[in-house]
Amino acid sequence: MKPGIHPAYGPVVFRDKAADFAFLTRSTLTSARTITWEDGNTYPVVDVEISSASHPFYTGTARVLDTAGRVERFERRYGRGESR
Repeated sequence: MKPGIHPAYGPVVFRDKAADFAFLTRSTLTSARTITWEDGNTYPVVDVEISSASHPFYTGTARVLDTAGRVERFERRYGRGESR
């Protein structure tokens, strides 16, 4: 790798305030705000709107669409097509 052209890659805390959830990882993102982590060290903190703790897909609160009902309604309205 060429020196001096890549962004700094270091530890960063991502915090989801809506779910009161935070995790420490490595990233090229940085922030002027800092947080003291569980290990006693201070890291930059980046606030995110959604994470695996608050996203409906991961929490199991996602709505399931009624695709069977939609297909039946379409067939009632437009009739069943010829099979090929």
